[in-house]
Amino acid sequence: MFLSPEIILEGYNKGLFPMADSFNDPFVYWVEPKERGIIKLNEFKVSRSLKKELKKNNFNIKVNKNFEKTIKLCARNLNRKSTWINNQIIENYVKLFKIGIAKSIECFENDNLIGGLYGLIIGKIFCGESMFSIKRNSSKISMVYLAAYLKEGGFKYIDTQFYSEHLKQFGTKKVQKQKYLEILSQYGKTDTVFPEEISKNVLEYFK
Repeated sequence: MFLSPEIILEGYNKGLFPMADSFNDPFVYWVEPKERGIIKLNEFKVSRSLKKELKKNNFNIKVNKNFEKTIKLCARNLNRKSTWINNQIIENYVKLFKIGIAKSIECFENDNLIGGLYGLIIGKIFCGESMFSIKRNSSKISMVYLAAYLKEGGFKYIDTQFYSEHLKQFGTKKVQKQKYLEILSQYGKTDTVFPEEISKNVLEYFK
């Protein structure tokens, strides 16, 4: 299957998302998990240890400044043996970024991009695609900032696609496919604007 931004959005609105078998595989296929990972933003959790890291303020967070570099670093994430992100996915998500639908959170140390994530806006749902971490806690901190921006913008859910122990720490829960489609039907149709900035300290969103 070959992608276009229109085809990707059509898939997301049906509860599907694209993946490739490897970076070098030119083709993609649709994925529709029987169980979906999802976070209610009003139940987003930040651990005590992560709050301590955030208070140190060692990293500089940027939003939507280096989308293409972020997705490419996700594709070659050294913490994974392989990737499902190929050139076709990169090219089309960059196009979605240029029209304001794909977004990235980027974690910098000095001038070095050392962690981050990206995903798509579907109504009041942020569909998280992938994250990477070069330095300890950088992807976790990116995730917390994502949740803060989404709360600021009035979003309701983060769709993590799959459930994992890593994502469980943020409050991710498993929902069956039918339940996810109900959430998508209720919250996936409303136009929601991703804010350019947050109005208070990031930790104030998680008291």
